[in-house]
Amino acid sequence: MSSDPLSELLTALRCLPGVGARSSQRMALHLLERDREGGRRLAEALARAMSEIRRCRQCRNFTAEELCHVCASTRRDRSRLCVVESPADVLAIEQATAYDGLYFVLLGRLSPLDGIGPDDLGLDLLSRRLDQESFEEMVIATNTTVEGEATAQYLVEMAGRRGIRVSRLAQGVPLGGELEHTDRSTLAHAFSARQVVSG
Repeated sequence: MSSDPLSELLTALRCLPGVGARSSQRMALHLLERDREGGRRLAEALARAMSEIRRCRQCRNFTAEELCHVCASTRRDRSRLCVVESPADVLAIEQATAYDGLYFVLLGRLSPLDGIGPDDLGLDLLSRRLDQESFEEMVIATNTTVEGEATAQYLVEMAGRRGIRVSRLAQGVPLGGELEHTDRSTLAHAFSARQVVSG
């Protein structure tokens, strides 16, 4: 005897981040009551994505090809490499900046307590890339967590051994932010990383 398809749908939707029982129920009922065609398109797109999307062999970002569109492009600046923690970071940088270099996706960050070491982040692959390609700059775009900072330090050392210039995303008080509402660690970091302004 097969299980109830509605229950299966509700359970399946709950695999998404931030989707609980109520959200999955709302989504499922919307598709069933108002947008069955949209539900069919969603199911087909999900099935295709799950079977066709894989990791780029060069940068580890998501792609349906051997190389992602960034690595395959002849218009990208091949002297710069931006190292990020996740594919979501690549999307954010591509959408918000004019960065035109290449990427490497770590798929995480160093976390010895969780058993995540250099091998788990593909740093052996990154090391080979740094040796084989002519990068002049490595942009480190890891998050400003304890693990992200440890990962950044590891990357600084990797690049330093090869004479590659390293830059780090600026951090601190957000645009439009007020000092009195900024948390202490962010303010301390912004103050210690202050830059000289000619005047």
